[in-house]
Amino acid sequence: QVQLVESGGGLVQPGGSLRLSCAASGSSIYAMGWYRQAPGKQRELVATITSRYITNYVDSVKGRFTISRDNAKNTVYLQMNSLKPEDTAVYYCNAGGTLGYWGKGTLVTVSS
Repeated sequence: QVQLVESGGGLVQPGGSLRLSCAASGSSIYAMGWYRQAPGKQRELVATITSRYITNYVDSVKGRFTISRDNAKNTVYLQMNSLKPEDTAVYYCNAGGTLGYWGKGTLVTVSS
C-alpha cells in the first residue's frame, strides 16, 4: 500500500512559480506522476518520471515545468515556472500509473 500526500499549492500571479511536493509512504520503485484537473474538464497527465529518472511531459508544460524525484526521501516534485491562468487546476500525485495510487490533490490557482 502506498500513501501519497501533496503540498505546495496556492495562489500565484501569472508568470510566477510554485513547487509542488508529493511525499510517498511505502516503496519508491514506482513510476511517479503529476496529473491535473481543471474545473469542468477531464483529469490530464502533466508529467511523469520513472524510477530511473526518465521524464515525460504534456506539450503544454514543456519548457516550463520540471518533474524530479528524491528516492532517498520518497518524494517527487513538480517545479512550475511561467505559470499561466490555464494551469489553474487541482494537481494530483500518482504512483504506478492510472490504476495505481493517488493523492488527494492540491489546488493551484493562477490569477492576478
